[in-house]
Amino acid sequence: MPLADHASAAGHEQHHEAAGGAHHDAGAHDRHEGHSVAMFRDRFWITLILSIPTLVWSGMVRQMVHFAAPSFPGSAYVPAILGTAVYLYGGSVFVKGGLRELRDRLPGMMTLISLAITVAFVFSLAVTLGYPGEPLWWELASLVTIMLLGHWIEMRSISQASGALRELARLLPSTAQRIVGDTIEDVAISALREGDFVLVRPGASVPADGVVQIGKSDVNESMITGESVPVAKAEGAKVIAGTVNGAGSLRVEVTGTGERTALANIMRLVEQAQTSRSRAQALADRAAFVLTVVAVVTGALTLVVWLALGATGAFAVERLVAVLVIACPHALGLAVPLVAAISTTLGARSGLLVRDRRGLEEARNLTTVVFDKTGTLTRGEFRVVDIGTDGSRDPTEALRLAAAVERDSEHTIAQGIVKSAADQGLHVPKADQFEAIAGHGVRAIVEGNEFYMGGPAMLKRLGLTPAAAIEKAAERAAARGQASVYLLTPTSAVAAFTVADAARPESRDAIQRLHDQGIEVVMLTGDAKAVANAVAADRGIDTVFAEGLPADKVDTINDLKAQGKRDAMVADGVSDAPALLTADVAIAIGAGTDVAVEAGDVVLVRSDPRDVPRIIALSRASYRKMMQNLWWAAGYNIVAIPLAAGVLASGGILLPPAVAAVLMSASTVIVAINAQLLRRARL
Repeated sequence: MPLADHASAAGHEQHHEAAGGAHHDAGAHDRHEGHSVAMFRDRFWITLILSIPTLVWSGMVRQMVHFAAPSFPGSAYVPAILGTAVYLYGGSVFVKGGLRELRDRLPGMMTLISLAITVAFVFSLAVTLGYPGEPLWWELASLVTIMLLGHWIEMRSISQASGALRELARLLPSTAQRIVGDTIEDVAISALREGDFVLVRPGASVPADGVVQIGKSDVNESMITGESVPVAKAEGAKVIAGTVNGAGSLRVEVTGTGERTALANIMRLVEQAQTSRSRAQALADRAAFVLTVVAVVTGALTLVVWLALGATGAFAVERLVAVLVIACPHALGLAVPLVAAISTTLGARSGLLVRDRRGLEEARNLTTVVFDKTGTLTRGEFRVVDIGTDGSRDPTEALRLAAAVERDSEHTIAQGIVKSAADQGLHVPKADQFEAIAGHGVRAIVEGNEFYMGGPAMLKRLGLTPAAAIEKAAERAAARGQASVYLLTPTSAVAAFTVADAARPESRDAIQRLHDQGIEVVMLTGDAKAVANAVAADRGIDTVFAEGLPADKVDTINDLKAQGKRDAMVADGVSDAPALLTADVAIAIGAGTDVAVEAGDVVLVRSDPRDVPRIIALSRASYRKMMQNLWWAAGYNIVAIPLAAGVLASGGILLPPAVAAVLMSASTVIVAINAQLLRRARL
């Protein structure tokens, strides 16, 4: 479905709901293929209206509550007529579902329900036509009504839980303001093309991925990246479709529309996660199949045994229907899909995009997390990480002057110095008479003074000897395998800057949280050992593997597995794709618009290493809820089926089919409520 169509559908939410809610509903529950929330809702209310007179004119109900319904010609056939209508209208959903399960050779919940209501219908019809016994019309009507109510609640819960795609679709505006010459025209977002210019007014949503050409503003990207703090945008900054502009006005050149936007990539990843099956789901499906077989066999034995003991046909059929109803694997079938849908939505809202649920499920068993260094624990960009001065200027002033000298240089180290000044919000003055000195560095006039920037070759050229503090800074950098560049005047060395791939400040907290979770942290990098060891010592990393090629990284992952460790690889998914695919869990970094990382089980939209322990926390919380639900759904039947079969009938304890339906539905509601509590999990 094209992204533009998603946005259009979001504008017609009520119609969308009436048509069946999110398209994923069927994918989450195969037994509900072709069904919708609205369908179960409508059928429930109509069958409820039909069931009330069925109960009122039922002979059994008159005996129970000592109430005599009004009598008129043909009133004795009211339960039969309305009960038949309930079966044909409300029960047809289950009969068709049961036939589909049998056709697919996968008998399950729908099979049991259709068997139960069909047995009750056929028996009641036979009694009405003369077969001796008491008909089960009111039990049939109440059973179908309660089952429709239970399925309505279930479908609604799944629809709400798996609403991540609808929420993402609503992020896009339906129209954009395209700039054509000196005019601004309103166009549908589907009409935008790469290279168009659009105006994003204060408070408006960004209609497409693009680059800011004119303007400054803060943009709220929380709905895409999970980052709660608005991100400053100025000329040259990238913006993402669906994010919300702040107080400033932006003119943006469109770089991605439709299926080529970050939002479209995210929606695809969410959809993949919602349709992927986990091991727990496979276990639940097998358990549901076994329970269906047990229910049918137990029901048949119950019927035969009670008839052999001399019970009436009506009593024996009631026991059969009660067993079939109460054994329906309704809660068992809901236990995993609902938790899966909620966890996927929680992840998407937090910038954790689950591509494969098996990866998320496996994350709870991790013993080791392996980080690539560059771009993961570090920025992947040069920054100033240490400054030593001669005392004539403080480090901030030295950085400001150095950035001014280097601003016109194209060298990556020079740009790292300029970006470091920008990160600190320093006002960098304009430089005059900029000159590149081949093989040595650069020269410029800043605020009327002559400055040079360069390495040891520039020091030698000018015949300068650095002060002790500057020498020590250069020695510290050399020990870590990092580069030093000097700020110089014609007569003195002012400062030494250590320029390196700067560590992300949040990586220290990420590693501490992983240690708190009992997980070993490994760094795997192709960098020199001195550089890798310096980062590891600063961040508290347990083990370092350095100077490795991509193939060596795969061998390292396999070695960890051979030691019995369950490992996750965290990397950018480019040169590290082989290692990602080899690891038990692949966690891919996907910064901003680059979220379509095919090698990862989970993609971190924010490229924040602190999201790695959050993935593990989500995995553990989701698994706990799945197991709680599975134990409840399975354990409930151990007690319920014997009661429904009538093992305590001698003590006067019997479960009528309608009561069995209530208990089964209550079990489903308990599972649904417990799954919803996952939303409270602290990640």
